[in-house]
Order: sequence, then C-alpha cells, then structure tokens
Amino acid sequence: MTRRPAPRAASRFAALVIALALLSACASDTAPATVETVAAAPLRLSVRGEGELKSAKATPLNVPGRNWASRQVEWMLPEGSAVRKGDLIARFSAAQGQQELSQTLIDLQRNLLARAAKQGELATAQSKVAVDLAQVAVQLGIAERYASADLSTMARNEVLDAVQDASYLTAKRDTLEWQRGQAGVRGGAELAVLDAQRATFDLAAKARQSDLDALELRAPNDGVLMLSSNWSGDKPNVGATLRAGFDYGSLPDASAMELELSLPQIEAQGLQVGNAVEMFPVGRPEQRIVSRLSWVASAAKVRNQDSPVKYLTMKAPIPAEAIARYRLVPGQRLEARVILFDSPKALSVANVAIDSDAGKDYVRVREGGDFLRRPIRLGVRGPARSQVLSGLRDGDEVLLAEAGAIEAAANTAEPSAETDDPGQATPADGGKTTAAPAPAPQAVRP
Repeated sequence: MTRRPAPRAASRFAALVIALALLSACASDTAPATVETVAAAPLRLSVRGEGELKSAKATPLNVPGRNWASRQVEWMLPEGSAVRKGDLIARFSAAQGQQELSQTLIDLQRNLLARAAKQGELATAQSKVAVDLAQVAVQLGIAERYASADLSTMARNEVLDAVQDASYLTAKRDTLEWQRGQAGVRGGAELAVLDAQRATFDLAAKARQSDLDALELRAPNDGVLMLSSNWSGDKPNVGATLRAGFDYGSLPDASAMELELSLPQIEAQGLQVGNAVEMFPVGRPEQRIVSRLSWVASAAKVRNQDSPVKYLTMKAPIPAEAIARYRLVPGQRLEARVILFDSPKALSVANVAIDSDAGKDYVRVREGGDFLRRPIRLGVRGPARSQVLSGLRDGDEVLLAEAGAIEAAANTAEPSAETDDPGQATPADGGKTTAAPAPAPQAVRP
C-alpha cells in the first residue's frame, strides 16, 4: 500500500520548482561576455577560391580578314574540341562585304568612264586651239608679207580687209599658245585626280576581295580550342556577328598550364608572389597539387557591370607531372587555397576583436573586472584571424563580444529569419555569424 504525499508538501514543492524556473529565466536574460584566451599554437592563415586552368603558352586565334570587316559565324567547332594543324575551326559569311565589293567595282567602272570622257574633252579643246593657232599663223604671214608693200597701187579698203594688224595677230597667237598650255596642265591635273580615285577604288576592291577570300579560320597548330569572351561575357556562337581581327579564341599548349584565380579584394589583402597554393580539381580533393603564386595583379578590378565588388587576379603554374598524372585540360575548374602564413607556434587573435583607429590596432583585454583597450602590432591578416607580433601574451583574455551583445544580435536577426524561404535567411557573409565588440569609453593601457 503506497503512501501519498500530503497536499501541503506537494504545493510547496511545486512552488519551489516554479521559483527556480523563474530565477533561471531571469539569469539567462543577459548573456555573459564572450572572451578568447590567447595562447601560442600552430597557426595557418589561408584564403580559399575557385579558378580556371589556362595555358601559359596559347596561340591566339583572330577572326580572319582586315579593316574590321563584318563577319557572321556560319559554322564553328564547339569549345574544347581537339584540333590538328590545318583543321577548319570556323566558317564565316560576309553578305555586307559582298555588297561593298559590288559597290566598289561599280565605282571603278564609273571612274574609267569619267576618265575617258575627260580625255575626249581635253583632246577637243586642244584641237580647237590648234586650229585657231594655224589660222592666226596664216594671217600673221600675210600681214608680214604686205608690211613693206607699196600700197599706192591698190585700193585702200582692200588693203585694210586683207591685211590685219601684225601686233594684234602676234598677241592673239601668244594667247592661244597660253590657252593650249593651260588646257594641257588643267587636263593633266584632272586626269591625275581620276587616276588617284581609280587607284583608291582598286585597292578597296582588292581588300574587299581578300576579305571575302578569308572566310575560313583554320588551326595553325595542334591544340584544344578555347573560345574568348567579349566585354559582355559572351562567347562566339553560330549566327553571331564578329569583326575581322577581333579575338576569337586560342589554342592552348596543354603541356604548360597555370591556374588563374580571382579573389575578392577584401580577402586578398597581403597576397604576394611566392605564397604557397594548394589546389585540386573540383570534386576530386584526392588529386592534390602544390604550387606557388607566380604573378599577382597590381590592382583589383570589377569583373562585371552587375556587381561593384573588386577582385584581385593571380596566377600559379601547374607542374608538368601533375598535368600528366591527372590529365588536366585547359578550362577545367580547380579549387585552391592560398597559404598566407603557416607557423608551428604563433599568437593570433580573431579579427572580430580588433579595433582600428588612426592607423593603429587595438584589442580589449581583461584587467581585473574590466576590459581595457590595449594597442597591438599585427603581422599577416587572414579572413578570420590575424597574427599578433606584439602587445599580447599567453593567457591574456581578449574580449570578442560585450555581455548581452550576442543575444541582442540574435533578437535583432530573429524577425528576418521568419521568411517563407529558409534559404534566404543566410547572413551576407556566407553563413558566418560574428559579433563585433561595442565601443565603450575605457582607459587605454600605456
């Protein structure tokens, strides 16, 4: 027979449980300050990214033709096709070029007709002047013959009609000779202009004909076809309009390749030539490749017009042994990790604890019951942690977040987490939630 507890004892026990629950709830309203204890430990700072394999020795392929003539892709090999020397890579059509050639040939025929007409006009003018000169010569001869004759034997009116003034005829002859010379000079200049136009039309016709003859792009050597992107990121395709001389693609040399990697500028601080790089093909982490950065761009650039984020480009050569072992090809994507710093023992601190002011860095270190601001000197800075050269020692407790800061941040983010799509509630930094210490007027330790 079981013995039931007295009703009064049961009520006291329930009240005690409720009181303890209320006390625990009140105590959990304010989360304690988050701190990190500094300790020398193995430190490896790195930046991760994804890049593309490119040939270090690639033969450029340009759209055939000259003078930026318009081309339309009629047929082409797909990107990644293996080609031999002399293989057809792409075939183009040039309807506009054919029309321009026809117009140039018409202009050339018009020029020939204009020259023939001009030569006829020049010959007619010179013939007319020659007739006038002959007539003046006859009249001048008559005038000179009768200049010393006895005019008393003939009627005066007959003499005046037959004999003209010798000085007038001489001046007329000089004028006609000048006209003949000017006609020759002017006609020669006009013919020279027509000849220059004909030479221009002839050169244009030959250039357009050569453009029409160059409508096929063939491989200059063996390789794998890689297409180039234009300023908008589009690659050549069937039906696309291209310009002669523009970049079409390349034939990379598969025996010498390098990884081209672009990282956000904010993560690529401190990168330099010589940094170690660990990489592997996407989805194949067991195919590990080790190299070093051989080139780093001098400035970060925006990759497209849709995003203002700037990226820093760098390159790392791929060992020939790795290319042969893993059968790597140009265009393949690789995951890479650039090692910024690697030491078996070093001091470090989380970036969230660092406060920069006037070019100096500070952290807040526990001193008794308070956290005092202390200057530190940093070395290599990584995406999440930074190397500490001086200012901290083993055992120091560094403030990461003020008391209640984490809970306040969680309460602030709670309404945004209640969305229809849970995948949209991820933070902007890729899922990493950090809380920066709130500034407070604390004494700076000398």
